[in-house]
Amino acid sequence: MLLGGGRQSAASAGHTAPSASSASVGKVTASLLISNARTACDAELLAREGVTFCVNVTRQQPFPGLQQARGMRVPVFDDPAEDLYRYFEPCGDAIEEAVRNGGKCLVYCKNGRSRSAAICTAYLMRHRNLPLKDAFEVLCLHPQ
Repeated sequence: MLLGGGRQSAASAGHTAPSASSASVGKVTASLLISNARTACDAELLAREGVTFCVNVTRQQPFPGLQQARGMRVPVFDDPAEDLYRYFEPCGDAIEEAVRNGGKCLVYCKNGRSRSAAICTAYLMRHRNLPLKDAFEVLCLHPQ
């Protein structure tokens, strides 16, 4: 599901955004970033990073309160029984569209480790033509 800009801010959703000094994003590529949900709601950090598109790989975590960013929710829990595979192609295509339009994409889940990493890996494989091993290594070189 794609969302437009102007979403509810993290503070109004009952979440406290971390200070910019304590938050960081992993830079998978120059235009693909990965983080956890807490960091994803640091609007100041994301504005500084130039994020224009967010992929929220959770059912419950909020979107950042950025006016200039669009978003897409992948409504899955961190559970092996979830079918994340069916979201690889739509997410990868949406990320690629944002990148081709000169934007930066942030992919995040609650902890920024499994669901978001799977989406990033699938993107690298499909749109950057990397084999699984190489895509995984790129992701491991840039932890958040």
